[in-house]
Amino acid sequence: MTKKEKVDFTIQTLKELYPRIPIPLDHKDPYTLLIAVLMSAQSTDVRVNKITPLLFERADNPYRMVQLSVEEIREIIKPVGLSPMKSKGIHGLSKILIEKHNGEVPQSFEDLEELPAVGHKTASVVMSQAFGVPAFPVDTHIHRLMYRWGFSNGKNVTQTEKDAKRLFPRELWNDLHLQIIWYGREYSPARGWDLDKDIITKTIGRKTVINEYLKK
Repeated sequence: MTKKEKVDFTIQTLKELYPRIPIPLDHKDPYTLLIAVLMSAQSTDVRVNKITPLLFERADNPYRMVQLSVEEIREIIKPVGLSPMKSKGIHGLSKILIEKHNGEVPQSFEDLEELPAVGHKTASVVMSQAFGVPAFPVDTHIHRLMYRWGFSNGKNVTQTEKDAKRLFPRELWNDLHLQIIWYGREYSPARGWDLDKDIITKTIGRKTVINEYLKK
């Protein structure tokens, strides 16, 4: 198969498996999405979805959030991990949203990435899921699969994102990044991986990855 045929096969398979794409993090608007994504760093979506209702019950907009202290926020979000950094970020960015953006989440990568505790990946998720702007946020699943499929060299997420944007049509980015995440969780996990169930890697995967698997 040529590289293009491999890409087409991947897109087609993901479309068939995930015609309707569930959004991993529960939220009701750009602000609650931003907070949920920030909380998901080095945590699981399942855990975040358990904790965000408790936080949003107390404060689901920046005006109410700044009325809580950093300590109060930290106490609520402790189970998701990295709570000292995340609680400072949540409080700090809420303050900036009020002071600089009329309490609204800005609709540009630059403004989002200027907010405390908001990196490029978080900004990409918000731009894509809240505002429909084409973006390709790379998480551990996408990073792993792009390497397994021979679409990227796996050196770092920045390179993986560049490769994904180069290979996949722009109008599919917002769906594809989610489809790949779900596929990675269900068919091609890091642990307990069964190649027989992983139709995409089995069909187009990197030879060295497949040989390594078969050796084990």
